[in-house]
Amino acid sequence: MAIAIILILIVVASVLFHLLSPWHLTPAASNWGSIDATLLLTLIITGIFFVAVTLFMAVAIIRFRHREGRRAAYEPENKKLEWWLIGVTSVGIVGMLAPGLVVYDDFVRVPKDAYELEVVAQQWQWAFRFAGADGQLGKSDVGFIDAGNPLGVDASDPAGQDDVLIKSNEIRLPLGRPVKVLLRSKDVLHNFYIPQIRSKMDMVPGMVSYFWFTPTRTGRFEVLCAEYCGVGHYNMRGFLHVEPEAAFEQWLATQPTFAQTLAAAAKPGPDDLLEKGRQLAQSHGCQACHSLDGSASLGPSWKGLYGRRATLADGSSVLADEAYLKESIREPKAKLVQGYPPVMVAYAFSEDELDALLALIKSLSDAPEAETGAGATDPLLKGQQLAESLGCLACHSVDGSPRVGPSWLGLFGRQTTLADGTQVRVDEAYLKASILNPNSQVVKGYAPMMPAYAPSDDELQALIALIKSKADSNADAGKVKAQD
Repeated sequence: MAIAIILILIVVASVLFHLLSPWHLTPAASNWGSIDATLLLTLIITGIFFVAVTLFMAVAIIRFRHREGRRAAYEPENKKLEWWLIGVTSVGIVGMLAPGLVVYDDFVRVPKDAYELEVVAQQWQWAFRFAGADGQLGKSDVGFIDAGNPLGVDASDPAGQDDVLIKSNEIRLPLGRPVKVLLRSKDVLHNFYIPQIRSKMDMVPGMVSYFWFTPTRTGRFEVLCAEYCGVGHYNMRGFLHVEPEAAFEQWLATQPTFAQTLAAAAKPGPDDLLEKGRQLAQSHGCQACHSLDGSASLGPSWKGLYGRRATLADGSSVLADEAYLKESIREPKAKLVQGYPPVMVAYAFSEDELDALLALIKSLSDAPEAETGAGATDPLLKGQQLAESLGCLACHSVDGSPRVGPSWLGLFGRQTTLADGTQVRVDEAYLKASILNPNSQVVKGYAPMMPAYAPSDDELQALIALIKSKADSNADAGKVKAQD
């Protein structure tokens, strides 16, 4: 009996929650109120079935509860009941599916006067393209994509020369004008979704899907990806601004056309390298994970990154100089920054493209080149750069933690035991011999696996300066005194 009462209370609470709930659908910002009507019809049909099934369970529990002297009747078949169930269920399914099919047919039946907008998705950002003055979008294909042509527009198609490119996550549309939305994906499955305009459609690589709608309200509406597309899926957001047509046309006139983009890429000038870096970052989706303004994202922000010390996942630190940045682009999992997941894929950029990306990253930093560049004259800084670029810190920690080789913390000036049982003081001569011929004096407990290096005298001094800087002065003084 208690179970029956609980079931009845669940039904009553569910109906009251729906009738009194403040969380209703927001007013549609487009002509697709019919989608809301379809959703409401589906809710009513499923709600009726929910109430009927739950109340039937409560009645069955009360009516057929256990009583002394009564036994359950075994009835393996009841054709009349089965036909009723089949009929009612079929009517319910048709009632849910038929309106949806009608609305979907309208959803893809585009008016002839619709304004064309192409949406291009990639992990994890949006880009857009409008038809130009000729009213036609030029041909596009992934084979045309490069640093200067991130949307893959066919440069040989005259119809594409006046196409307007919007290489950002924000887009504007005119109020009251039908819009045909063409959907493409450059990498994986995405889904273009704006809840307030009731628009939602998958974006399948290799296909062009589409739908249309008419903006009926001005405002700012969030663009979401409604299909899981990787670890940065949550960060794939944008905004749609609906505004009066005059304001829209004024904004559109300030946006670059495809022909202007190509001309800017080919035009020589002092800012070419920086512009090329921006194009590469945009076309390869770098800005989806690395912000340019210091805001938090899936990867470290590029704002102030160059010349800064970064803490790695293993606890060591590294100077974000050219060598480190190039390695992070080509082999992103070699040195993982602490607090960020190892999700970045390796890129095979040319040296010119790497230089362009570094020019962009450098432009976002206030660090002077003299302090961070390859020509740094400080021996300690140069030693740090060499240790990072040569991979020394992969085997030798600087914080005392155990690794493949001896830690550099407190190493200089210390007595160490070699594999043959002899002891040696770690001075400059020993360190130079260990770098130039590492297997001549192997430290006890460590494998003879360090390769030989052939640095210049200046580089040797820089590395030794770095190791000296990690020495424990108190322990060193005690050891030196005992040695004397």
